[in-house]
Amino acid sequence: MKSNNNTKLILLHPYIQKQGGSNRLWLLAFVSFFTIAFLLTLIYTRETSPVKAITTTMAAGSASSSTYGSNAPLPTTVINTLLHYASRSNDSFHMSHAEIKPISDALRKCSSPCNFLVFGLTHETPLWKALNHNGRTVFIEENRYYAAYYEELHPEIDVFDVQYTTKMKEMRELIASTKEQIKNECRPVQNLLFSECKLGINDLPNHVYEVDWDVILIDGPRGDGPEGPGRMTPIFTSGVLARSKKASSAKDSHICP
Repeated sequence: MKSNNNTKLILLHPYIQKQGGSNRLWLLAFVSFFTIAFLLTLIYTRETSPVKAITTTMAAGSASSSTYGSNAPLPTTVINTLLHYASRSNDSFHMSHAEIKPISDALRKCSSPCNFLVFGLTHETPLWKALNHNGRTVFIEENRYYAAYYEELHPEIDVFDVQYTTKMKEMRELIASTKEQIKNECRPVQNLLFSECKLGINDLPNHVYEVDWDVILIDGPRGDGPEGPGRMTPIFTSGVLARSKKASSAKDSHICP
């Protein structure tokens, strides 16, 4: 019987096999961990860097805006440009430069924030709003439909309508009546909300009477005919508002008829 001596027996010791495989697995895990960590760091850096840059830019822009801000006065060149183009408008009813300039000067002298009350919606309405850049500007208009239309057209403009009961043809009677009541209903210092004076406007929103108006411009209502309301009422009302300013206010009032 011929024996087969070509058979080879390979025996792997269980301990040696386990130990070598374990070392390779640990090495693979170690390399994989650092590879994943590197990739995550790279991806996170690329994603967050632009965000940080944008955030920094926005913060810088906000800081710059707040530094200049809405409290900064209009530059002289801007004011002069506004007056220039407003006085050269093609509108037939626009004011001349000589008429606009004193009003602009009064607003420039007014300490910020300036409270500016204007009777009448006119071609210059956006100009008055722009010139009183840092302040509060309120307009009083006799035509409620035009007031609503204008406010819709320019939402940034505050307009209140008022119904005038006076007429130009009654001027002498109204002046005589006011002189008779100068110590009673038509006294120069009073709360117009409760006034019965014929020349006093008492139907505006309550907060209008609570404001200390620094500059008051009378450019309305109509006064070009006997049936027109004339401007006696806004002139009298403006005088009372100016004289009735709170004693704590240190500002001067200017009335520009």
